[in-house]
Amino acid sequence: MLDGPWARELSRLPWGIIAVVTALAGFGMVILYSAGGGALQPWALKHGIRFFVLAIGMLVIAHVRPEFWLRNAWIIYGAMVLALVAVELIGAVGGGSQRWLDLGVIQLQPSELMKIGIVLAVARYYHYLPRGFETRPMALWPPLLLIAVPVGLVMLQPDLGTALSIMVGGVAVMFLAGVRLWLFGGALAVMAAAAPFVWGMMHAYQKRRVLIFLDPSIDPRGAGYHITQSKIAIGSGGLSGKGFLDGTQSHLDYLPELHTDFIFATMAEEWGLLGGLFILAAYAILLGWGMMVAVRANSQFGRLAAMGLMVTLFFYVAVNMMMVMGLAPVVGIPLPLVSYGGSAMMTIMILMGMVIGIYRERHVARA
Repeated sequence: MLDGPWARELSRLPWGIIAVVTALAGFGMVILYSAGGGALQPWALKHGIRFFVLAIGMLVIAHVRPEFWLRNAWIIYGAMVLALVAVELIGAVGGGSQRWLDLGVIQLQPSELMKIGIVLAVARYYHYLPRGFETRPMALWPPLLLIAVPVGLVMLQPDLGTALSIMVGGVAVMFLAGVRLWLFGGALAVMAAAAPFVWGMMHAYQKRRVLIFLDPSIDPRGAGYHITQSKIAIGSGGLSGKGFLDGTQSHLDYLPELHTDFIFATMAEEWGLLGGLFILAAYAILLGWGMMVAVRANSQFGRLAAMGLMVTLFFYVAVNMMMVMGLAPVVGIPLPLVSYGGSAMMTIMILMGMVIGIYRERHVARA
C-alpha cells in the first residue's frame, strides 16, 4: 500500500467526482466521433487532447488554496474586464460576432472565463462585508456594478447567452450572501417594465430567436430550422436510440451545429433516453457534490464561491438542454464537457479544480 505525503495528497482528492468528469468528457468524445462520420477528425481527437491537458490543469488548480483566489479575486476580475475591452478593440470575428482574442496558439474567449471571475469577485466582496449589511442600499451598488460592467461588455459582442450566464453567477452569489428575496422580486418587476425598451435595443437576429422560440413553425426552413430538426432528432431516438453511428438527422446534415450547441440532440438520436439519463445523472452527481462542498466549506468565501460556481455549471446544463428541446431560445451555450470547444471546456475544468480545492482544504484542515 502507498504511504507518505503522496498517499495523503491522493487520498484528499475526490476520485469519484474526477471519474464522473472523465466519463462525461469521454462520452462527449464518443459522440463527436460519430458526429464526425465515424472519424477522430475533425472534433473527437482534439476534444480528447484538450481534456487530457485541462485535466492536468484541474488537478494542479485543486492544490491551490482558496485563500489564493480570495486574495487575487480583484486582479482576476480586472484582467478579465481588460480582456473583454481588448475583444472590442482587436478581437477576432467568427460566426458574425466579435468574441475571441487570437493568441496565436489558441483563440481565447474572455467572456467564458469571466463566468468564474464574477463569482470570485462578488464572493470576495461579501466575505469582507459585515453581517447584516447585505441589503443596505450603500452595500448593494458595488456588486451590482461588478456584474453590470462585464454583462454590458459581453452584450456588445453581442452574446446574450454568455451575458446571462455571467449575470446569473453574480446574482446567485448575492442571493446566497443574504440579500433579501424581495429585492430580486423588485428587480424582476423593473426588468419586466423595461422589456419594451430592451426589445427595441435588441439585434434583429436576437428578436428572431425569441419569436422562433415562441413558435418555431413560423419559419421552419429558416430561423426555426435548428429547433425543429433538434426536436426531430431527440424524438426519433426513442428509449435506446438508433444505434452508434446510425443517426440520420446528424449524418445527413439535417442537424445544424451538431458538435457544439446541439450535441445533446446528436447524442439523443443515437443513444436515446438512456443516453440522456446517463448525462443527467452525471451532472446531478457533480451538482449535488458541489453543493455539499459549499455547505461544508471552511469560510464564507469558500461557501459563496463553491455555490456560485455550481450555479454557473447548472446554468450551462439547464439552458443548453432547454434550448435543444425548444424550451428556451437558442443562445449558443454549450453542453459542459460534452460539446466541442476549447474556451468552454477550460472554464469548466478551472471551475471544477477550484471546487475540488475547496473540498481538499477542508480535509487538510481536519488532518
